[in-house]
Amino acid sequence: MMKLAPPTIRDVFLARRIVSQHLPRTPLIYYPALSELLGCHAYVKHENHQAVGAFKVRGGVNLISRLSKDEQRRGVIAASTGNHGQSVAYGARLFGVKAKVCIPEKANPVKVESMRHLGGEVIFHGRDFDEAREHAESLAVENGYRYIHSGDEPLLIAGVGTYALEIIEDQPDIEVIIVPVGGGSGASGCCIVA
Repeated sequence: MMKLAPPTIRDVFLARRIVSQHLPRTPLIYYPALSELLGCHAYVKHENHQAVGAFKVRGGVNLISRLSKDEQRRGVIAASTGNHGQSVAYGARLFGVKAKVCIPEKANPVKVESMRHLGGEVIFHGRDFDEAREHAESLAVENGYRYIHSGDEPLLIAGVGTYALEIIEDQPDIEVIIVPVGGGSGASGCCIVA
């Protein structure tokens, strides 16, 4: 498997061209009570307004829009406990690509139903994320699916980095951006932009 170069700020700007065609710009809202509590001017970027309720969908849309015709024909597979799987399912549906998502046996039922409603085929496997991921990787090799890693995907990272562009455009004097970290794609995208 060929290792791709890390994404750059140019990649994030290119991703914005795609993401902005398919997803809304989310509001950055100032919260006085939170600001008082933290001792600073605090804003919240409302990515919960996205189609799947999280910033991850930006990455799925960007990555799947840029797949080759052969990759689109073969379909995609991912492993997830929730938001990444929803992102892949959403992007795949948007661009007419078949998506499979391997999830742990006790995954969040709300996120599982969301993946299904978005058109993803859900495959339960294993006790935890790592077992589901290993299964997804083996299915990708066996069946020729395009495996979409939850964090080590330059096009995914560039896509999620578009939320940081919006933050800086809305508040150019921003000094600190606090990012939740799971798989790391959001933090990576934010670091590239900031």
